Amino acid sequence: MNPASDLPGTANAYARRERPLRRGVGCRRVGATLLLALAGMLTACGGAPNKVIVYQNEVFEANETFSRLFDAEVDATCEAARRALLSQGYLLTTVKHDSIGATKNFQPEGEVHVQIAVNVVCVPEGHSQKLATAYVNAIQDRYTLKKSANSASVGVSALGSLSIPLTPSDDALVKVASETIPAGPFYDRFFALMQRKLAEQADER
Repeated sequence: MNPASDLPGTANAYARRERPLRRGVGCRRVGATLLLALAGMLTACGGAPNKVIVYQNEVFEANETFSRLFDAEVDATCEAARRALLSQGYLLTTVKHDSIGATKNFQPEGEVHVQIAVNVVCVPEGHSQKLATAYVNAIQDRYTLKKSANSASVGVSALGSLSIPLTPSDDALVKVASETIPAGPFYDRFFALMQRKLAEQADER
C-alpha cells in the first residue's frame, strides 16, 4: 500500500472519485434504453388500431353493378323511373329527360330519422338508341335529434341558487352516418317496378 498514492491530487485518488460518476451515467443510460424498449413493446401490443381502408373493398366486378338494360328509349326509361319513385312516396328533387333524383324520409325510432336519396341516370345504347341503361345509386343518411335545453336560476333562501331545466328548445337533426346502399334486393325491386311501369306506358300508347 502506497500512502502517497491516496493523497489528494494524486492520479489514483482522482480515478477513485471519477468511478462512481461513470457508474451513475451508465445506469441512467441503461434505464433510458429499457424505457425505450418498453415503450416499443407497448406500441406494438396495444397501440392505435389499424385504419380501415375502405377502397380495398372496391373490386369493380362486372357482376355487381347498379344498372339494368331496358328495351326502351332514354326518355321512356327515365319516365318509368320517375313513375316508380312517385308511386312509392318519393319526393322528386331533379327531373330531366335523362336523369331523375328523389328522396324519402323515414323515422324508424323516436329520435332517429333516415333519408334515402335515389339518383337515376339513363344512357342510350346501340346505334339506333332504342335501348337504354338505367344507372341507379341510392344513399342512406341517418340523423339523430340533438336537444339543446335551456335552464333558469331560481333563488331559494335555504339552499341558495338552483338551476332548473326548462323545456328543450332549438332542437336540430344531426347527421351521424351516410352510406351507399349496396347492390342487392333493393335495386332488384326498383328495376322490377321500372319494368312494370314501362309495360304500363306501352299499354297507354
